[in-house]
Amino acid sequence: MLKQRSKGYSRLFAAGLVNGIGDRFSSVAMLALILQVTGSGMAVGISLGMRVLPFLFMAPLGGMLAGRLPRKTIMMAVDLLRVPVALSFLLVDGAGRLWLLYAGSFIMAAGEALYSPVRKSSIPLLAGPDSLHKINSLEQLMTGCVLILGAFTGGLVSLWWGPEMAFVANAASFLLAALLVWGISFPAAVPSGTELRADTIPAEPVIESSHLKKTGRWQSLKVLIGGSQVLQIIIAYELLVPIINGWDNVLISVYAVQVFHAGDVGVGAFYAALGIGLSLSFFAGRLLKRRLLGIALAGLLMEGILLMCISGSSHFGVAFVLYILLSLCGGIGSACLDTLVMRETPAAQQPVVFGILSALGGSLIGVSMLSAGWLLEAVEPRALGFAGGAGFAGVAWLLGVLAWLPRYRKKMPRKLRRQ
Repeated sequence: MLKQRSKGYSRLFAAGLVNGIGDRFSSVAMLALILQVTGSGMAVGISLGMRVLPFLFMAPLGGMLAGRLPRKTIMMAVDLLRVPVALSFLLVDGAGRLWLLYAGSFIMAAGEALYSPVRKSSIPLLAGPDSLHKINSLEQLMTGCVLILGAFTGGLVSLWWGPEMAFVANAASFLLAALLVWGISFPAAVPSGTELRADTIPAEPVIESSHLKKTGRWQSLKVLIGGSQVLQIIIAYELLVPIINGWDNVLISVYAVQVFHAGDVGVGAFYAALGIGLSLSFFAGRLLKRRLLGIALAGLLMEGILLMCISGSSHFGVAFVLYILLSLCGGIGSACLDTLVMRETPAAQQPVVFGILSALGGSLIGVSMLSAGWLLEAVEPRALGFAGGAGFAGVAWLLGVLAWLPRYRKKMPRKLRRQ
């Protein structure tokens, strides 16, 4: 059984890697095509906005569908439906058909918003409870490889063979990913009425427990979050961090082009640095098995400090190294938080929880990116970067205090607690 589950995750990992690289191919080619056709930065902004908006509505829907339909069916259907959308970009031959790129970007992002929580909630089904943190660290390695291989190789493909080849490669990646998912064998069903916990191997699709049937899905979710301080901290994290994180995403390109005058090569180098850091987080994260919440908040604090250092850096090479360290801390923190969600949440509710978290993070980071463009009209990039770093550090301290207070109250003498 363990060998079968391990093989299943290997296929899920490979599908995610192929999907991610194909998406990077398409993203690089699409942005290059938009600039070639319009020469407008506003057009690029609209395209990026189209990729963020669907997460607010579609990610929770994906979580709910995963509790009712087989996960494999959902993932394969989303991949196959995205194939004709990816190929529709081949029809764009001028400004008059640019709407195809915008509409296609929206549909592709909607598919990813559905796909992401279903895929993430599938990980505990295909990995034992003792290997969850290792697997989530491996997920960061996958994201790092996608950043390095996808963005870099996608740029070369678009340069040598044109954006059309990148669009075809993206469509092919969806087909290959669907075939990989098709070969996954999920665990057999559990008996009806069996109480599902985070450390059990649930059915696929999940059969709701009798408790969930009586109280209702949303009521039981409210009870779950109300009774878990860890989940409350993680939700607060997803509400606060993305509001600032969008600034950093915009500043990567601004730093490379306007501050360090390194042009497109500098942008690619900084994204490669993020990929290197995420890849390294896999090896570092495997050594961390206890106090995961504290490690995640310490990582967020370090991210804030590093962002402030980047804002004051005067050398491109120094900023490159700092971005590697920044991504290393972020990757370790993300793996810890994903592991905690999987441990704290019953399997039947994991798709909905991951859908809500994805919706919160995706929509808020989109708003943050838009606000960064507005703020940069009035604030210097370095000043905005320092403010973002200070914001990260402040959020880390705030959440750390919230996590520490209940433990402090438990240690207080009873008389003091009554007062």
